[in-house]
Amino acid sequence: MEQKQRNRILLILFLGVLMGALDIAIVGPALPSIRASFGIDERAASWIFTTYVLFNLIGVPLMAKLSDVFGRRTIYVLDVSLFACGSIIVALSQGLPVMLLGRAVQGLGAGGVFPVASAVIGDTFPPEKRGGALGMIGAVFGLAFLVGPLLAGVILSFTSWHWLFSLNVPIAAVVILSAMRVLPATRPAQQKTFDWQGMIVLALLLAGLVVGINRLDTKNIAGSFLAFDTLPFFVATFALVPLFIWLEQRAANPVVHLELFHSRQVVVAGALAAGAGLSEATIVFVPQFVVFAFGVTGSVASFMLLPAVLAMAGGAPLAGRLLDRYGSRVVVLLGASLSTVGLFIVALFGTNVVFFYVSALFAGTGLGVLLGAPLRYIMLNEAPAAERAAAQGILTLHSSIGQLVGGALVGAIAASTGSGAVGLTSAFLVVGAIMLVLTALTILLKSRHAELDTARRNQPARAGDKWQVMGEK
Repeated sequence: MEQKQRNRILLILFLGVLMGALDIAIVGPALPSIRASFGIDERAASWIFTTYVLFNLIGVPLMAKLSDVFGRRTIYVLDVSLFACGSIIVALSQGLPVMLLGRAVQGLGAGGVFPVASAVIGDTFPPEKRGGALGMIGAVFGLAFLVGPLLAGVILSFTSWHWLFSLNVPIAAVVILSAMRVLPATRPAQQKTFDWQGMIVLALLLAGLVVGINRLDTKNIAGSFLAFDTLPFFVATFALVPLFIWLEQRAANPVVHLELFHSRQVVVAGALAAGAGLSEATIVFVPQFVVFAFGVTGSVASFMLLPAVLAMAGGAPLAGRLLDRYGSRVVVLLGASLSTVGLFIVALFGTNVVFFYVSALFAGTGLGVLLGAPLRYIMLNEAPAAERAAAQGILTLHSSIGQLVGGALVGAIAASTGSGAVGLTSAFLVVGAIMLVLTALTILLKSRHAELDTARRNQPARAGDKWQVMGEK
């Protein structure tokens, strides 16, 4: 495939991921207006986030596996279409039930966009050029969190919150039409039965985890965990894990190929993805720390976090370029080290404004590097062509679960170790220690030469083999 054609493909993937990332960034600023419009309290409003997160988690393995079964272009277009339909439902909603229905449809569609986009890059870019492409896609999230709140503020100043979600529709239309014309039609040479049993059990498992974590009280995490209305969700989650493994071991075409975890690369990448998600959740608490440490308002505290967001946006494309030259082990070590150092600096010296900004730059760059390209690059290299999207879905699940657990963990540590900045400092130290252990694991990753050999062995096959690239429509 020519570079010009690959660039067109990359632009379409970029727009699709940007659409989903912008939606996440604008919901926060819109929430007060939505609450006032529906007349609901904060607890009810939290389901606007929880519903999206739950169906997003379910959508990740579902859509990723469907793209391995029915082809990338078909499922990418389906994902964007679902996201657009969900946006229309949300924009037209006049009450919370319809809003939650729209958020569920949005989450289901958005769950597949990033894993499928990453798999398309694996199908169309040679191993020595995948890093740069993945880095461009990873930079979307930093860009979205820069532009999203500003865009939301402008729109809310002139019109209602409904228009924030209506904007998704024309963007989705452009992405769908372009994808139908430009994305290559890839499909397996031999169709296999979809593992619906495994998918249903996995969906129930994830639902129990999300709802259980959402019901935890961070000020009394042990007591709320054992509460009658919370404990059953965690019991169900843990009980379903062995059943899911048993089903996947016997399925002809499992949702999650457990053989992938025989690879040390995949295990380390999954652990680092969970750690990156944990660190990302920690950043949510940094504005609160800034309010306590410097005595500023919430809006000023959010503005002080801008260097970290800019660093995240710059870290992703930087990581992509370094990947193509030095390989994943060097880049992952760099990202994990920067994140760890940033967490320790803010925990130990964060009440000094100079050290705070230094920590923001370190942690932001490190997270941009980790979340952007190198872990997805590892999964593309390790997974067979016919399992690429499913492997990307596994990575996204690790990251998302890390975010969920991180929010509860940081809140619990902060609540139990002291008030104000003291409690948050303790939480940052704990997360920094976890990241330090994960940083040490990077030495287990393959060298550049070894991972390129693996990637070439897993290149998409030609017609008649297991995975078939059909070319443009």
